[in-house]
Amino acid sequence: MNALTAVKPVTGDVPCTARGFSIAPSAQSPRLLELTFTAQVAQRFLEQVAQWPVQALEYKSFLRFKVARILDDLCGGALQPLLVKTLLDRAEGALLIGADGLDDVAQADEMVKLATAVAHLIGRSNYDAMSGQYYARFVVKNVDNSDSYLRQPHRVLELHNDGTFVEEVTDYVLMMKIDEQNMVGGNSLLLHLDDWEYLDQYFHHPLARRVMRWTAPPSKNVAKDVFHSVFDVDQQGRPVMRYIDQFVQPKDIEEGNWLSDLSDALETSKNIVSVPVPVGKFLLINNLFWLHGRDRFTPHPDLRRELMRQRGYISYATQHYQTHQ
Repeated sequence: MNALTAVKPVTGDVPCTARGFSIAPSAQSPRLLELTFTAQVAQRFLEQVAQWPVQALEYKSFLRFKVARILDDLCGGALQPLLVKTLLDRAEGALLIGADGLDDVAQADEMVKLATAVAHLIGRSNYDAMSGQYYARFVVKNVDNSDSYLRQPHRVLELHNDGTFVEEVTDYVLMMKIDEQNMVGGNSLLLHLDDWEYLDQYFHHPLARRVMRWTAPPSKNVAKDVFHSVFDVDQQGRPVMRYIDQFVQPKDIEEGNWLSDLSDALETSKNIVSVPVPVGKFLLINNLFWLHGRDRFTPHPDLRRELMRQRGYISYATQHYQTHQ
């Protein structure tokens, strides 16, 4: 990962509670932490950033870091080190983040501002070619004719890592639910690499490090193929993954069947975590050792879900984080 720049030193563990937010293990997994801003912090944040519309954040990238600092200051400087520590901690690496009452008071653009602030406390969101911005908003409806499974509601979106078809490594992915109507099902699905029963079998396979070709469908607006292996290692030599079944292009029967078996082994894991994500909340995960997907929805003619995505790189880490993982 791109954890390069030292920031606020940490002399001990970040506390489980801090000014302006609470944090605790989620009901679904002790690896997934649930962070909730107080209603007061959320309201004060929205008031202090109201002068900048989302378009301003799109046009002036430094404003994304300005709103990040405002949010951290409202939390007494405790938020940034906790986020970085959690994202880099191999035992965790995932958060479900929200704010008390946010879905009652915030409009969609205000939700984007909050997510942007959080993301830019850990790094920077990469350019998203699908939307032409640093984030993407998209809608899932009952009927879909897109060229990938992303918007198809009545089937499982298989486990994968984001950013497999771009050259830059995607350290984190953030997925926020902005709106939802007539929805039953559709939970987020997560799998930590270290909980995958077949990790050793596939990580040590001769094809695990073979460079393969990855392409994207037209809707992604990425015309250039990229080349990388499914598996790699982090700075401590632990497995990391860059994989999605839809975009890898095996060159022969050996690669094709290995990838098919790998996909089956992921989808049949008994350790997949199913996470409901309410409107106004978002998942923030380490993209290199967590895989994510989505369960199917129950059909409804007026089904609608709007999501927002940011993905990028981790810029900040102290020596404490780098040496204690």
